[in-house]
Amino acid sequence: MATEVTNNMTENSEKEKELKEDAPVDNGQSKEEMPATEEKGEEKEDEKKVESVTPKPSVHKINFEKDVVYLYQFTRTPLLPSTSPYCLKVETWLRLAGIKYENVDHRARFRSKKGQLPFVELNGEEIADSTFIVKELSEKFNKDLDAALTPEQRVIAHAMISMIENHLSWVVLWWRAKYPDSVIKGYQVNLQNALNTRLPNPILNLCYKLTSGRKGMKKAKAHGIGVHSQDEIIEFGKNDLRVLSDLLSVKPFFFGDEPTLLDIVAFSNLAQLHFINKEVSHPLRDAINDSFPNLVGLVSRIKERAYPDWEEICTAIDSNAQPAKSKEAKEPKDTKEATTPAEKQSLPDETEKGKGDEKEKEIEKEPEDKKDNEMEKEK
Repeated sequence: MATEVTNNMTENSEKEKELKEDAPVDNGQSKEEMPATEEKGEEKEDEKKVESVTPKPSVHKINFEKDVVYLYQFTRTPLLPSTSPYCLKVETWLRLAGIKYENVDHRARFRSKKGQLPFVELNGEEIADSTFIVKELSEKFNKDLDAALTPEQRVIAHAMISMIENHLSWVVLWWRAKYPDSVIKGYQVNLQNALNTRLPNPILNLCYKLTSGRKGMKKAKAHGIGVHSQDEIIEFGKNDLRVLSDLLSVKPFFFGDEPTLLDIVAFSNLAQLHFINKEVSHPLRDAINDSFPNLVGLVSRIKERAYPDWEEICTAIDSNAQPAKSKEAKEPKDTKEATTPAEKQSLPDETEKGKGDEKEKEIEKEPEDKKDNEMEKEK
């Protein structure tokens, strides 16, 4: 019996030795530490993936210069730097604020993410809508033209700007939609240059009447001003001009000797009327000249201060109509960014409104893509 017990113990001890030899060597790591190390490794891999997928700047001007504002607006006309009061507002503010900017010649091909013109690009970021452009650039460059205004003057300025941009500008828009022929003649618009196309101007003028005129009237009716008669709408405009004239009085600018944002907004909208060709009749242009000479003086003072090169930039529109360079061509150091020409472009629209019907855009994009492919084959 004793012998049997001894043999069993020997067998058990041999099995224990085998189990110990098969067991993994303990190197000082606990079972809980191993997964933690694996989790850290996974986190590092995730961080690397996030860093590698960092989005690139979604702007048109990729090789931008730091703190230079790139302005996208409609093309020049012989009588006016821009037929959009909002584009003229932004450029005038940039000039009076002394901020370095570049007017990008894109032939109205681009729109902001909101579907608007004007918009600007600054340090790889886009800013859209003239109100937000002025606000954000004022904060960025510490250039507040309204800094000296009292709280009461700021209230007046806000009310007057709202009246101009939400009422008077719609009177002008209604006229442009009602008489598209007068728009082309009144500003001497050359749609071939503006849209960078070889199509003859008679065809482009017809397209302008059918598209811009029709869409403009829809917007005017949706706003509410388009439901009134022509005499009533003109009377609305004259009342707005009278209020501005009374507020300006005999002062050089609305709040003293220095221009503010209200002066810029008033100038940008009054210029759309004041500089219409004399051969084209417009009752509000005649009203400014005959009944409100102080408003004519305001326009002249802002023009002289902000645009000493007015004649140069308005008459040198041929340089803006040069064929765009290919991406492979080397750009001279002091030239503006070139863009690819397109046969079909959006016609000028002076309003800052959102994107149109998506279906219409898809239909418009199809012929553009075909033309771009044909142009690439020719190159």
